Amino acid sequence: MAAAAVGTAEDRTISRKIGQPPTRTKCPAPFLLKTYELLEFVEEEEENYSGKNKVISWNEEGTGFVVWSPAEFSELMLPKYFKHNNFSSFIRQLNTYGFKKVASKRWEFSHEKFKRGSKHLLGKITRKKSDSSAFPAYLKPSDHIMAAKEENNITLQLLMEENQNLRKERLELQMQIAHFKTLETKLMDCLSQYVGNQHNKVRRLF
Repeated sequence: MAAAAVGTAEDRTISRKIGQPPTRTKCPAPFLLKTYELLEFVEEEEENYSGKNKVISWNEEGTGFVVWSPAEFSELMLPKYFKHNNFSSFIRQLNTYGFKKVASKRWEFSHEKFKRGSKHLLGKITRKKSDSSAFPAYLKPSDHIMAAKEENNITLQLLMEENQNLRKERLELQMQIAHFKTLETKLMDCLSQYVGNQHNKVRRLF
């Protein structure tokens, strides 16, 4: 009898579970999904073409990602995946979803639910909610002023990086020019020496 009672209780539990509607997983925001798929695509490309310079990739731990070249990322990847080429706009979107810049010398971003191999967690990432009751309205800077200030800071940092890269390229070009000048001098010396030897041979013949 006890076994039969247990069996009946289990049957009731199963029937209740069957009657329950299936739990729905929340769809991730398109921005998050596109960013994740971009990183997955780039990772596959790196396996096939390991010699190519990185533009964007997961960090070593897979807990965040790095934009190694903002200029190339803006020119090549943003238009393809996000229909614009504004890097500062991309960063604003990341901030909206709670991503944090975790490195001072490179564009590395992280979120506790944005990890390599954890695509199922994307639906749990939500937009940050602003606390409207924290300050009186007259003490709060307007959103567009804050956005403009943030964009200016990002643009300034990008310009500084570009300026640094240009200085590096200029130094490399100066070194190449100096090298070619040295080669030119050596060639001219060899040529003058050859011409001098030819003149000496002609004199000996006469």
